[in-house]
This record gives sequence, structure tokens and C-alpha cells, in this order.
Amino acid sequence: MAARMAGETILVIDDSATILKVVQLVLTKAGFRVETASDGEAGLATARQIDPDLILLDFVMPRMNGYQVCRALAADADLCEVPVVLMSAKGDQVGERFVKVMGIVDYITKPFSPEAITAVVQHTVTKYSQRRSEERTRPLVGAEPAEPEPFEAAAADATPEQVLERVRERLAERIAGRIAGVVSLAVAAARKGDSEIPGPALPSAEEDGDLVPTDPASLAETVREALDEAALAELMRELEPVAQAGGGGASLRGDLRVVPIAEVLQLLDAQKQSGVLEIERGGAAVEVCFRGGRVDLAVARGVPEEFLLGRFLVEAELLSQHDLDGFLQSRAPGSRLIGQQLVSLGYLSDADLRSTLARQTRELIYEALRWSFGSFRFTRTRDLPAAAVDAMLGLDVEGILMEGFRRVDEWHLIEREVDDFETVFLRNEDAVAQMGRGRLTREELAVLELVNGKNTVKEIVRTSRMGSFEVSKMLYRLLSIKLIRRRVLPVAV
Repeated sequence: MAARMAGETILVIDDSATILKVVQLVLTKAGFRVETASDGEAGLATARQIDPDLILLDFVMPRMNGYQVCRALAADADLCEVPVVLMSAKGDQVGERFVKVMGIVDYITKPFSPEAITAVVQHTVTKYSQRRSEERTRPLVGAEPAEPEPFEAAAADATPEQVLERVRERLAERIAGRIAGVVSLAVAAARKGDSEIPGPALPSAEEDGDLVPTDPASLAETVREALDEAALAELMRELEPVAQAGGGGASLRGDLRVVPIAEVLQLLDAQKQSGVLEIERGGAAVEVCFRGGRVDLAVARGVPEEFLLGRFLVEAELLSQHDLDGFLQSRAPGSRLIGQQLVSLGYLSDADLRSTLARQTRELIYEALRWSFGSFRFTRTRDLPAAAVDAMLGLDVEGILMEGFRRVDEWHLIEREVDDFETVFLRNEDAVAQMGRGRLTREELAVLELVNGKNTVKEIVRTSRMGSFEVSKMLYRLLSIKLIRRRVLPVAV
């Protein structure tokens, strides 16, 4: 949808950090201004400050639930006309009952897709905007002009002619300012007959007005004329090898402690960038290839084995562990990428490889989203690595981030119990016998069998051939239903 009017401000009130992040991401991308609050009281205070066009309201919250917030809004003369859309995980039973009560005009059931929440908000804002006075739109009086976006000077969709013109203007302005002062001094000295100034003879006073421009504007015009398309193209060709060799080719770089990688991904998505984003932490690195704001492939180095392609092939039952091990043993050093080789040998179809690469790419980005320290560097280029060109997955950043935010929140919860991968757990055999194994999933049973009082969490991850997130999640569940317990090591006396 085209950009919305600046006055269309959406207030999201929810106690889930994941929901706040996801909705803010989705609606900001759709052109709305989004404010958030993590509970009902904070939401009311924010609503009184910003006078929103629409409120997205969670029903079940601490301190004040959705119904109590609606009562407070209805009692406020300035906010009673603000439309409210209820967000509830309880579905129709809650939603239908409260629609058309105290400002609630619609509802949406969690979990929802980006398309669903955007459609509901757009429909509601369009429907109810005419009922609210246009004077509510508050301009930012006295606000400073916005800083240009990091990529504004070299937008991905700029034509070569536009890039050349932009370069020409900047070169002309910078060079002309420096030359103007030098020429003015030289002309003045020549008029005084200063014979000590080196260089060729300058024109006479009668001639210099026509032949030697001394003001920056005239000099800039002279420089522009000299820098025609052919000259600029030649200069850019000479600089291209330097950029490709890494000599200042990065368009954006930073510290993950200052700028979370999720914000970088959102920026590249919003500006439809093409290039390679490298994220590093310690000895590990993830490289994400972008094409027009979408992810074509992610590859990594220095990461655990669980992120290698083979694990995902086995997990998807596209290849047995026995066949994979045999293939890896017979594979010659320096061979082409494992996926392409498996396709050429008939182990996989192209569709199988693409689906597996998509899974691996998502998992690598989910992992990078957890990194709270490290660095990132984005190099803008249309010449992506051959593997990314072959894969051309075209994955949506928005969808990846929605699942990534959910996982990060879940990780925080899991890490309260499974906080060290060197931890060893024991089975509560009596509890297992009493509960029975039929109530556990196949994956939970596989993890439970590896809990033997000797295996660390790290060893369980390696032996199970599952991801650390999945294994930790299952251990957390087994702990919560008391089928396993942490092994307490004896204290040395």
C-alpha cells in the first residue's frame, strides 16, 4: 500500500514483547506511525499524549485487562471516539462478545499473519477516519529536517544515469570551492605583478573576466562540463576493482551492542537493498545475501554442526544419516557445494534442495538474531555470490523476523532452566513410568532417551542431530512436567 498520512498513528497495547515488535514492524512497513505500551495503564497514558487514530488492544494483560482499558477510554472525552481493535488468543469467544462495546469495533485472533493485521488496521482506519477531526493531526512544529537514510545517496533503484549525475554534482561542488580561492589569489597576484608565483602566465586583467572564472558557481559549471558521462564512467571503472577488493566497499557497518541486527534487516528490507550482510560474533559469521530487499541465501562459517546443510537434509528425511555420512567420506576436498553435488548425483531434486536451503537460511538468521554483541557490515552490490544466484530463495524478511522474535522471547524463558550447555540431566524414572511415554512426541522421546545422567546438553544436541533450540525447548518441557531433573554434582570437601 502507498504511504499513509502522517496523522495515522496506531497505538499497540500488549504485554507481549514479541507482539509489540511484530506489529510495530508490520504496520511501520505499511506506512503507519506506531507507538507501543506494555500494559493498560501505560497504554492509557500514551493514548492521552498522542491521541491515536486506532488502538490495537490485547484482552488479557496484568494490572488492567482489555475491558478495563476500554471503560477508561469510553470515560475520557478526548479518547471516547478512538476505534479499538481487540487482539485475543482466545478467538471468537472473546472477540465477538465485545465487538461494538465501549469503542471496540473489530477483533483479530492471535496468532495472526502480517497480511491479516495490516488489512484489519487499514480497513478500520479508512472506515473511521472521517469521524475524527483533521485537526487531531499534530505536525512536528520546529522539527529539524530528517537526516538522510544511510542509503539515500545511492538508492538501489537509481538508474546509472542518475548515479552519474549525482556523482558529477558532488565532485563539481567540492572541487569548485577549493579551486575558486586559489584562482582568485593567483589572479590578484598577477595583477600586482608578483613574479614569484610559479606556473604559466595568467591572462591580463582585461581578459581574465571572460577566461578565468573565480566564483565557485562558475567554476562548478566548468567542472560539470569537463565531467561528462564518458569521463565519469571511466573513473568509476577504475574504482570498481578497489571496491570489489574490500577497499571501502561497505555501505553500512556497526556494532550489534548499539544497533540490533533485526533493525538492520528491517532497513535493508524497507529500502529493497541488494548486497551481502555479514554478521560476526567471535569466530562465527553469518552472511545473508539480499536481492531487492528479499533474502536469497544465508551461509555461515564457524557455527555449530547443527547449522550445516546435512542436518536439515536428515531432519527432512530427504537423506538418511548413513547415506549422508558415506557421501561426506567419499567427497573429494575442494568439491563444489554439497547441495549442488547431491542434486547432480540424483540424491535430491532441485525443489528438495531449495526447501532445505530455505530452512537452513531461516535458522541461521534466527541464530544471528540472538547475538547481543558482535559486528555487522553490509556491502551493496548486484553481483551476488554464485550460490545465492543459484538458490534465489526470495524469502520475506518480515516473516523471518516474526518467527525470529518469537524464538528469541522463547529462548529467554527456556534459558532460565537450561542456561548452560554443560548441564547434565537425570530421568525421573518413576514419573516417566507413571505418565507413560505415549503422551510424548517422537522428538521428546528421542531427547528423553538421551537424558541418562551422563550426557551434557551439548552432547544431546550433537547426538540427536537436532537444533539447540529444539533440544532446549524439549528439555524445558520435560523439566516442567517433572520427567527429568538437573543432576547435582557432589561438593568436594
